[in-house]
Amino acid sequence: MSEEMKALARRCEGCRNCPLGASRTNLVFGVGKVPSELMLIGEGPGEQEDLQGEPFVGPAGKLLDDMLEMIGLDRTRVYIANTVKCRPPLNRDPAEEEMAACRPWLEQQIALVRPKIIVCLGRIAAGEMIKKDFRITREHGQWFEKDGVKLMAIYHPSALLRDVSKRPETFADLRELRSVLRRETALYEK
Repeated sequence: MSEEMKALARRCEGCRNCPLGASRTNLVFGVGKVPSELMLIGEGPGEQEDLQGEPFVGPAGKLLDDMLEMIGLDRTRVYIANTVKCRPPLNRDPAEEEMAACRPWLEQQIALVRPKIIVCLGRIAAGEMIKKDFRITREHGQWFEKDGVKLMAIYHPSALLRDVSKRPETFADLRELRSVLRRETALYEK
C-alpha cells in the first residue's frame, strides 16, 4: 500500500462520522495495489472482516479470490474496498447515512487508486457507485461510465454462496470483464 493510502487509513481510523465507528472491532479500510487499474468495491465488512481488519476474508472472500483467479488475477494486482469501512450490526445492509458518512473516504481511495475499471460487488455497491435504482438481476454485467472510469456490477460473492444458480451469469460477467481488462489495461502484461 502506498504511503498516501496508509496515511489516509490512519486518518480514517479516528472516524466517528456515524454510529458504526463506535461498534467496530477493527476498521476495514481496504487492501491491494495502489495505484491499480482495477478496483473492486463491496458493500461493507462482515464478521470475519471486522475481526481481521481486511475486506473479503471469510467464505465470500475465498470465493472472490477464486473469481479473480478465474480471470488470471489475484489480490496483489487489484485494490479492494467497501462502501463503508465498519461492520453494520448483524451484517445488515449499510444505511444511506452510513454510506454518506463513508463516501469521502471511498472517494479519496478511488483518487489514490486511479482505477480505469471499478467492479461493484453486489447491488448495494452498485447503488452507491453506479445509480441509486440499480437492479442487480437486470443490470449485472452491463458497462457504465462515470468521470472516465468504466463501471460494472456483478453479484456479490456471498449471494453466489447462497444461490449457486447465479454462478453461470457471473462467470459470463467475469469473462466480459477479462476481455475489457485485456483490451484496455496493462494488468495482463508481465
